[in-house]
Amino acid sequence: MNKNYLITFLCFFFLILSSVQADAFELKSTHALLINLDEQKILYEKNAEEKTSIASLTKIMTSIIALENIASLDETVVLKASDFQGLIEANAAVTGFYIGEVVTYRDLLYGLMLPSGADAAQALTRLVAGNRENFVLKMNEKAKSLGLQQTNFVNETGLDAENHYSSLKDVAKMFQYALQNEEFKKIISSSSYQVSNGSKILHSTVERNLQKNHLTMDYLIGGKTGTTENAGLCLASLASANGSNYMLITTGAPQENNNPYNFLDTKTIYDYFMEHYETQTVLENGQELLTLDTRYAKEAQLSFKSQFNLSKYLPKNYAKENIKIEYLGIQEVNYDTPINTKLGTLKIIVEGETLKTLDIILNETLHFDIFKYLTANIHWVIIVILVILSFFLYFHFLKKTGKQKRKNKSKTVKV
Repeated sequence: MNKNYLITFLCFFFLILSSVQADAFELKSTHALLINLDEQKILYEKNAEEKTSIASLTKIMTSIIALENIASLDETVVLKASDFQGLIEANAAVTGFYIGEVVTYRDLLYGLMLPSGADAAQALTRLVAGNRENFVLKMNEKAKSLGLQQTNFVNETGLDAENHYSSLKDVAKMFQYALQNEEFKKIISSSSYQVSNGSKILHSTVERNLQKNHLTMDYLIGGKTGTTENAGLCLASLASANGSNYMLITTGAPQENNNPYNFLDTKTIYDYFMEHYETQTVLENGQELLTLDTRYAKEAQLSFKSQFNLSKYLPKNYAKENIKIEYLGIQEVNYDTPINTKLGTLKIIVEGETLKTLDIILNETLHFDIFKYLTANIHWVIIVILVILSFFLYFHFLKKTGKQKRKNKSKTVKV
């Protein structure tokens, strides 16, 4: 994993937008976490650091391990009886594959993530690591490498088990890591998939729930559901609206009267932020940032302009005059200052946060203006003139005195 990306993971959870508190919504879910992916900022959280059951959100890690250990997703494999063992008794979700069916690894991954098939999970476990023990070892090693400190896996399916847990902040790190993989991103954002052997079409549980419950969330890009007795109704989702990209994870919603509380809570949170917030341009390319006066130069002022656009996620009614530009450095640039000299540092501050720090560099040659120099130093000019005049008068006096002496001496000789 890219070191810088991991550092980002470890840091972004400490950047919290404090305007919306955990009790701002009446949620059925016991845990919730909303992140602005563009700025890596937590917008809303509820018990997001607590250890909790995450049900089939576990399959995000299952998918990661599979993708990182499969050479070709188009390779075909044969499903065995062991891939289906114990699933009926556990009332686990399955894809509809059958013993002896020939499928590709890609089919299994779509079966894992769209209908949340536990049979696909167990097949991938066997094929990738030989057995559950080895596969789970890989899962926990990966969790450790990603800095997931509140996570421990016992199985690949997410079925309830002692000592199988995570936290929403850990799930968010895991989810973001998985999204670096283009195949995973494609799978998670698909609503359906045709199995390569043509036997069936797999449908996303996210899409099925939206249709079944007549819910409209056009901003949803995709996601992963999960349900167990301990975890309740869970949903990890991605969304995009008003120029902003989001990740929202909820767990612990009750399974009551067939109400999709995981989706209803998700809609409540998304709708609020999309109604009240948006990504706004706070600095435009070409916008003047700073002007500095010059000294003894033909150029009266130097103008420094932005060379980029700068955006920030803000309340829709945010007043642009609250944007602050702070400059610390040379206030007047001398005519002989070398080009490429650093003049100072400029900060762009919004909502108390420094969005950008820029070095102000002299990028043009200044030209000396003798008139400005003389005007600014007129007292010295006068002194020099007076000194020169004094010398002139003094030498004139000496010359005149010398002539007079020679004249007088000449008169004395004649007598």
